[in-house]
Amino acid sequence: MQARKSLEARETAAAIKTLRQITDMPGLESRHYVQAWHFLRGLGVNPPADQAKIVHGVVVEVGMENGADIVAAYGDGSARYLNFSGAGVFWERADDSLDAEIEALLAAGREVAKLIGPWDKERPDVPSNGNVRLNMLTPSGLHFGYGDFATLAKDPMGAALINPATRLMVKLTELPKQ
Repeated sequence: MQARKSLEARETAAAIKTLRQITDMPGLESRHYVQAWHFLRGLGVNPPADQAKIVHGVVVEVGMENGADIVAAYGDGSARYLNFSGAGVFWERADDSLDAEIEALLAAGREVAKLIGPWDKERPDVPSNGNVRLNMLTPSGLHFGYGDFATLAKDPMGAALINPATRLMVKLTELPKQ
């Protein structure tokens, strides 16, 4: 909020300072770090090399006939599953029962992010039916792969993300309803 007020007042240096403070705060939700770096990059501030490829989250979007199924794992231990129907499961790390599945997806994302660069164009639309987008959220920006689900599921990098994402999705959908 303070960064936005600074920007509205045309105080770019103050906005950058506030956003940098956010990136340095321990214990925030992963999404806060990703968002702060998004705004910093928009202001011309790039992350230091030792932080650029930190994977704060992995989001796998699978195009379905009527929308997309989305599973996400975040470095803070939270996870999400959003079904194309509008149903969803939000995991805020109530306990450690999903830690292994979340960490497996994040670890795969870290390996893939090492091999590819950040996307520097406008974010593409949601994947169409039968396609998948594999997103790694880092301070340097969105790293992703996109393609036919069947093809990427057989590709070493694609399968490295799709398989743990599927296991996490299954675990999330098996949680007791609240």
